[in-house]
Amino acid sequence: MHKTVKNLISIQNSIKSKISELNEITRIPKIIAVSKTFKIEHILPLIEYGHLNFGENKVQEAIEKWADIKKNNEKIKLHLIGKLQTNKVKFALKIFDYIHSLESEKLAKKLALEQNKQNVRPKIFIQINVGQESQKSGINEENLLDFYNFSKDLGLNIVGIMCIPPFDSDPRHFFSKMSELIQKINLNELSMGMSSDYLDAIEFKSTYVRIGSNIFGKRD
Repeated sequence: MHKTVKNLISIQNSIKSKISELNEITRIPKIIAVSKTFKIEHILPLIEYGHLNFGENKVQEAIEKWADIKKNNEKIKLHLIGKLQTNKVKFALKIFDYIHSLESEKLAKKLALEQNKQNVRPKIFIQINVGQESQKSGINEENLLDFYNFSKDLGLNIVGIMCIPPFDSDPRHFFSKMSELIQKINLNELSMGMSSDYLDAIEFKSTYVRIGSNIFGKRD
């Protein structure tokens, strides 16, 4: 068995144990295997094992790696987890099923325009700048309801919210805040938790965890 598959199974078992420990009725979150920068030969064992959700953060890299594979396996879901520039939207919608980084009205308008042209409707997460960090993308939490309504009126398929907590702070504080925020827009999907903190995120009802190094190893 390939090491990436072993790592995935280990993570799946850790998640099941965490949910059992919480003693709550909850959905098992989907694992997005963050394959950005890894060549396809590192990813194929997971595909052959049957894993379906993968994450990339660059549009061009995703197209080069995934276009042929997705043609042959329509069940695979590709998630854009990086910042999306408006000039890349038309290309992104040709390959990605999920967009995790909606963070401006300008981007929302471009997505709406392009999805109508291409007759596609990707599932979209609004990115929240939970730590109010100047170097990070995302809307401020107090603007969530207005921005959600704006995006919904454009016809976007908003399924939930996403965050990347400050790396030097306790992520649990921000995951708790996200659990409260999602109730404002009456949705269920929470994209939060990475290799270092996914078990904490699950405690606060994360439904998608984005895991890279714990599956693929460290990047060069």
